[in-house]
Amino acid sequence: MSTYRPTQRPRDQRIGQATRDEHADVLVEPADLVMPLFVRDGQGIDKPVSSMPGVSQMSTDVAVNTIREQVSRGLRRFILFGIVDSAKKDATGSAALDVSNPVHTTLRQVRDAGIDCEMMADLCVCEYTDHGHCGVLHDDPEVTVDNDATLELLAQQAVLLADNGADIVAPSGMMDGQVGAIRQALGSRDTKILSYAIKYASSLYGPFREAGEGAPKFGDRRSYQMDYRRSDEWATELALDLEEGADMVMVKPAAAYLDIIRQVRDAAPPPPEGIPVAAYHVSGEYSMIHAAAERGWCDLQSAALEITTAIRRAGADSIVTYFAPRLVDWID
Repeated sequence: MSTYRPTQRPRDQRIGQATRDEHADVLVEPADLVMPLFVRDGQGIDKPVSSMPGVSQMSTDVAVNTIREQVSRGLRRFILFGIVDSAKKDATGSAALDVSNPVHTTLRQVRDAGIDCEMMADLCVCEYTDHGHCGVLHDDPEVTVDNDATLELLAQQAVLLADNGADIVAPSGMMDGQVGAIRQALGSRDTKILSYAIKYASSLYGPFREAGEGAPKFGDRRSYQMDYRRSDEWATELALDLEEGADMVMVKPAAAYLDIIRQVRDAAPPPPEGIPVAAYHVSGEYSMIHAAAERGWCDLQSAALEITTAIRRAGADSIVTYFAPRLVDWID
C-alpha cells in the first residue's frame, strides 16, 4: 500500500455541486446573449426551420411579440435577418432599401411598442439578391462580387436601418472598406457598428441558408470570406475595421474558432473603454448539437451550456446564439 500523500488537493474544489459553483470563474449571463430572428413579410407566420430545431421564420407581428416575451424573461439583445419573396429579389438587392421590408418594419414596431431592448440588424444584401451573393456581381466570375460598387449599397442600407430604429448595424459581407463607408454614411447618428471583422468561409452555415433563404445560386463566397487555413489573417482584418471606426467586432463561426476568439480578445483593447468582441455560434454548430442529442449521443442542455461557456471563456464578451431563449432557463 502506497504511503505517498499529495501536498495539494485540487479535487477538493470539485467535490459537490455547491463547491464547483463557488469556484467557477467563467459564467454566462443573459446579458451576454444575442438572439437571432428571421423576419419575413406576412401576418401570423411562425414557420419552423427544418434543419434548426426550435428556430422559425416569423412575420413581423410574431417577431415583435417574441421579442416582447423574451425581454420579460431576461433577454435584451436581438439581431434581425430579413427574408423577402423571390419576386422582390434582383441583381442589386434593392429590396434591402425598401422601408417596408420586414427588418425595417420590425424595427419600427419594436420602437413604437416601447420595448426596452437592444436591436441589431444584419447589414448585407445576400438576403435580397436573386443570385444570393453579398453584393453587386463583378464582371470577372472568379472575383464574384464587385467590392466598391457594393459599398454604396451597404452605406444606404445602414442609414435606413439606423433611421428605422437599429441601435447597431452589423455588416457581414466581408467587403473591403465596408466599415469606413458605413461610418461615413451614418454621420453623426449614434448607431454603432458591429463588424463581422473575422468571418470564415465555413461549411457550418448550411442551416442558416435554409432559414434565411439566401444561399448563393452559383459558386461560393470564398473570394470574400476568409480562408480557415490562414492563421493570422484575422489581425489584418481586425486592424482595418478598428481603423475605419468599428465599435465592436465579431468572430464567426465561434465553437470551431476558439483560438481566434482568444487572439482577437488579446489583441483588441478590452471593455469598458475598449472594443467588445462578439462571437457567432453559427447554425451548423447549433444543429450538430441537436442532431447528436436526438441520437442520444449527448445531453442537449449540458452540451449547449458547455460550448457556450467555452466561447465566453475564450474571450467573447457577447455570443450570438440560437440557444439564447433556452439558455436563459438553463443558466437559472
